[in-house]
Amino acid sequence: MGNMKSKPKVGMYFLLGIITILVVLPFIWMLMLSFKTNAEIFNNPISLPTSFNLENYQRVLNTLNLGQLYSNTIFIVVVTMVIELVITFSSSFVLAKMTFKKARHRSMIYTYLILGLTISPFILLFPVYQINSILGLKEQLGLILPYVATSISFNTLLFVAHIRTLPGEVDEAAIIDGCSLWQLLLKVIVPMARPVIATVVIFNVLYVWNEFPFASIMLHDASHYTLSLGASFFKGKYNIDYAGIIASSVFIIIPQLIFYGIFQKNIVEGITAGAVKG
Repeated sequence: MGNMKSKPKVGMYFLLGIITILVVLPFIWMLMLSFKTNAEIFNNPISLPTSFNLENYQRVLNTLNLGQLYSNTIFIVVVTMVIELVITFSSSFVLAKMTFKKARHRSMIYTYLILGLTISPFILLFPVYQINSILGLKEQLGLILPYVATSISFNTLLFVAHIRTLPGEVDEAAIIDGCSLWQLLLKVIVPMARPVIATVVIFNVLYVWNEFPFASIMLHDASHYTLSLGASFFKGKYNIDYAGIIASSVFIIIPQLIFYGIFQKNIVEGITAGAVKG
């Protein structure tokens, strides 16, 4: 019986090992390619590099102003997170906790916001660009607002699902004790919703950090470029420095791995927070 029970566990560990290898392999391959010359990448991309030299990384440091790229990206990430969290958490609180005169109005608003998940944000590139041109929104402001808009559906889905599971008795007790609506939101609901807030922040930070299509359309001044656009400096009119692009990608992905590694526990807690009511 003991052997019979251990077989499923062995199979599960084997499957998890295979999945882990498949997930980690692209990153290892990217690191390997970052030490190769362009000739080696073209001739034999699968082989190990002949020497682990740092010429590609040195070229990245000489070509890119990494300090400025990091600061631009962090600025856009922070401002985007603050705006979208205030908007989407407040609206989700209203949808989950407030009483509407007609219940169908709540359902209609929620459905309207969630329908955004069915639309890929990248098909909105041209309409968003036109709207920005009409409103005179340029550079970073013209990039932050679309990021906020495209986050509404996903954030609303997670926030509403979690806030609905919070016990109503806590709200009633806080109101009886004299809490105003804003005090209830900030001092009661927000602390109880920390896991899902952390999850939303993590997913949105990683999205904004990596996003390229909107950034390539909205940002024209090189002094405002984000990290994702930094690799474009290695693409010339007639040739492409693939080794430089790969080495610059390492600088982009390493902070994400560190960020994800620190906060990965919050992702599991936030996703499962609203799975069980009570």
